[in-house]
Amino acid sequence: MSPAGKRRAVHYLCDERSYAERNACRLAQQPRSTQRYQARIDYEERRIRKRLHELAKKHPGSGYRRMTRLLRREGLHVNRKRVQRLWREEGLRNPLRKRQKRARGHSGNSCAVKKAEYKNHVWCWDFTMDETSDGRRLKWFSVVDEFTRECLALEVERRMKAKDVVAILTWLEAKHGTPGAIRSDNGPEFIARAIQRWLAARKIAPMYIAPGSPWENGYSESFNSRMKAEFADREVFDSLLEAKVLGAEYQRYWNQERLHSGIGYKTPAEFAAELGPDSATLRPPQVRSTQQPTLISTGT
Repeated sequence: MSPAGKRRAVHYLCDERSYAERNACRLAQQPRSTQRYQARIDYEERRIRKRLHELAKKHPGSGYRRMTRLLRREGLHVNRKRVQRLWREEGLRNPLRKRQKRARGHSGNSCAVKKAEYKNHVWCWDFTMDETSDGRRLKWFSVVDEFTRECLALEVERRMKAKDVVAILTWLEAKHGTPGAIRSDNGPEFIARAIQRWLAARKIAPMYIAPGSPWENGYSESFNSRMKAEFADREVFDSLLEAKVLGAEYQRYWNQERLHSGIGYKTPAEFAAELGPDSATLRPPQVRSTQQPTLISTGT
């Protein structure tokens, strides 16, 4: 019989059968000290549980490891196993992801082969689609520094062509400097002649992944999946302007508040600041693209 069952048996013998507590505990083989024990209210644990709910709303998609880091940053001395127990008891666990099959594709421009070695070494970019409440299309464009995990740009428009991408890249170059290489898939916006001319003028190596192999652009795919899970899929955009405003806020949250396990549970802004200002201007050795796409004309 479980301890809870023994406790109920003692209560039954005492209340219904008028047994003395000593005799009831002896029959149920329950120590009297255990029967009389009154659980103490742990006010610190209540505070941690409440704070976990608040952090789960602010940082959707996070797990107990990131929550432990956030609590410690707030000055709480908490054990990781304790946070894991409370996280599970409060029902805050994220659904388990289905195990994906190991990718068989490979190319020399994969993020697993040519890795970023410092800030501004390799940028990656990609598009993801969404829509407003009236069913009209939204097109999100993101640029991420693979080394620092910083989201350098998160723009949204109804439609976006190669000339729009060039305008964004020109603005990013003026703000962050010239990258050594840019990794992307073979989308029409990225292989257009306007993009090729812009990259060639600045001697930036285009790194095109193998067709049908999105895992080779893993940093960009990872950002887009988390952006959709934590932000885009949780919001209903009534207009393009609303999407722009909320998108700018999410970019700030990603860079300045969200902790990333890949960089030691720091924010991208903190990690980039530790690298120092000189690392932004370093140029890598010449990175040669192993796969050149077929150029197409987009009218730009």
